[in-house]
Amino acid sequence: MPIPQIQRVTDRIIARSQESRRAYLDAIRTAKDQGPHRTSLSCGNLAHACAASPDQEKSEYQEQAMVNIGIITAYNDMLSAHQPFESYPALIKEAAREAGGMAQVASGVPAMCDGVTQGQDGMELSLFSRDVIAMATAIGLSHNVFDAALCLGVCDKIVPGLLIGALSFGHLPVLFVPAGPMPSGLPNKEKARIRQEFAAGKIGRKELFEAESASYHSAGTCTFYGTANTNQMLMELMGLHLPGAAFVNPGTELREALTQEAARTACKLAHNSDVVPLGEQIDEKTITNAIVGLLATGGSTNLTIHLIAIAKAAGIQISWQDFSDLSEVVPFITRIYPNSQADVNHFHAAGGFAYLVSTLLENGYLHEDVNTVAGRGLRRYAQEPFLEGHALKWRAGAQQSLDPDILRPADNPFSPTGGLKLLDGNIGRSVIKYSAVDEAHHIVEAPAVIFNDQNAFLKAFEKGELHRDFVAVLKEQGPKSNGMPELHKLTPALGILQDLGYRVALVTDGRMSGASGKVPAAIHMSPEAKDGGNIARLRDGDLLRLDAKAGSLTVALTDEELAGRDVRLSGTNMSHRGSGREIFAAMRKNVSSAEEGASSLF
Repeated sequence: MPIPQIQRVTDRIIARSQESRRAYLDAIRTAKDQGPHRTSLSCGNLAHACAASPDQEKSEYQEQAMVNIGIITAYNDMLSAHQPFESYPALIKEAAREAGGMAQVASGVPAMCDGVTQGQDGMELSLFSRDVIAMATAIGLSHNVFDAALCLGVCDKIVPGLLIGALSFGHLPVLFVPAGPMPSGLPNKEKARIRQEFAAGKIGRKELFEAESASYHSAGTCTFYGTANTNQMLMELMGLHLPGAAFVNPGTELREALTQEAARTACKLAHNSDVVPLGEQIDEKTITNAIVGLLATGGSTNLTIHLIAIAKAAGIQISWQDFSDLSEVVPFITRIYPNSQADVNHFHAAGGFAYLVSTLLENGYLHEDVNTVAGRGLRRYAQEPFLEGHALKWRAGAQQSLDPDILRPADNPFSPTGGLKLLDGNIGRSVIKYSAVDEAHHIVEAPAVIFNDQNAFLKAFEKGELHRDFVAVLKEQGPKSNGMPELHKLTPALGILQDLGYRVALVTDGRMSGASGKVPAAIHMSPEAKDGGNIARLRDGDLLRLDAKAGSLTVALTDEELAGRDVRLSGTNMSHRGSGREIFAAMRKNVSSAEEGASSLF
C-alpha cells in the first residue's frame, strides 16, 4: 500500500477520470468481446494479408488457434537508438514460430532525432511526430489480423506515439521491446565543457565535432538521462517491458535473448483469454507509478506533456498539479546526467532499475498491485535478467546500491522531494526541472529581456549584450506558434553567463527536454503566446521572479497593468514554409496546450 499522499493523488485521478475511463473501457471491452477479426475476414482479405507469408503460415493464417503478432517498428539506420531494430523482426518471427505462433511487421513508424534537428527548421515537426506515430501505429493494427502487438521504439516522441496508438487497440496485449543504450563514451562533464568552450569561441567546429562524435559513437540510445532513457525507465515502471530489459546494451547475447522472449511472451499472453490487455493494464495506478518514477529519477520534462497525452488516450485525466503534489513527497534518488556526471550505463551497473523499483516499493512510493506483461504485481520488476548458458532467467536484483553517488535508497535520498515542479503565477503555468540546478540558483529575480526566437538570443550573446543579471523570455515557441521546438542551443550560452556569476534564467512557452540542465528554466508556459498568454504581454525591463522553492513565477505588475497591455506577436516564427512545415498546418491549428498534452488527436 503506498503512503497516504500517493494514494490521495491516485484517488483524485480516479474520481476525475470516472466518466472518460468508463467510456474507454467500454469501447475496448466491446472490441475484445468481438475477438480477433481474422476469422471473420473474407478469403480475399486474408489472401492479401498473408500473400507474402511462408506457405505453412498461409495454410494456418485463418485458424483461430494460430496466434499472430503484429510488429510496429521504428527502425531506421540513421538513428543510433533505432538501428539495432533492423534484425529484430527476424528474431521475433523465429521465436514466435517456436512458440507456435507467427509474426508480421504491421507497419513502420517515423522516428526523427531531436539531436539531428536541434536548432533547425525540422525541429518544428518533432512534437507533432508523436501524433503521426500514434496514427501510423493505429493504421498498422487496423488490419485486424493480430492477436497481440510488439512495439519497437526508444526515443523522444516515438515511444509515447507508439503507446498512444496502441491504446486505441487496447483490447490487445502489447509489449514494448527496447534496443538499449550505447556503451559509455566521452564523459558528460567533458562534453559539456567543450560545448561551452565552443560557445565562448575558444575552440572551432573541428574540435566540437570530435567531442560530439566521441559521445555519440555507436548503435544504441544516447547514454544521458534525456527523454529516450526516461521513456525506457517509465515503460518498465508501467510494466510494458520484460523486467530488466531497458538498459541492456545492444549487440549482446542478453539483448537478443530478451527480444526473443518478448515474442514468446506475446504469444503466451495472446493465447490466454484471461490476460489483462493493454487498455486495462494502463490504469490510474500505473499512470501514478509512472509520474512517481519520473520525479524520483529527475527525468525528462517532455514527459510532463507525454504522460498527459498517454493517460488521455486511456481515458485517464491527469494534470501538472498531480505532478507537483507528488513531487512534494517523492524522494529524488538517482543522479544521472544532466543531474550529475554518471550516465545510464553507470546507473545500470550501480543496481539499476531492479534496485530502484525495490526501494520505491519498500518505502511506499509505488502501487504494487498493478498488471504487467510479466504478470500481476510490480514486485516482479525488482528482478534482473541473466543468461545461464544460453537460457534466459531472472534473479533478485541488487539489495543495495553499489554506488550511492548515483543511486540511493528511498529512505536516504539525494533530496526528499522530486526533481520537477509546477510554477504558477500571473504569467501563467509552467514546469521547471530543478534537480540539476544548484540550490543557489533556485530563486532568480531580474529584469526581463524579450526574444522571439533563439537565434536572436544567440546574436545578443555574441555581441556581449547579455553580460548582466536577466531573465531571458523566449516567446512564440509553443505548439500553436511553431510546434514547440526544443531550445538546447541556448544552454551553453546561458551556462557561460551563470558561470561568470550573473543571475540568469529562462522563461519560455517552448521546450528544453531531458537535457534541461544547470540553468533554471521555466518551460512549457501555458497559455502560450499564440493563445494570448501573458508571456506575450511581457516587455524588456519587467522585473520577473522565478522561485523554484515556492513554485511561483511572477512579474512585478498588477493584474490590471498586465491586462491593459497588448499581446505582441512578431510573426517571425510563423512562416511555416520549408522542411515540410507547411503540411502540418492542421496540427498547429488544432493542437491542445502543453498542459493538456500538446496533442492534435484529442
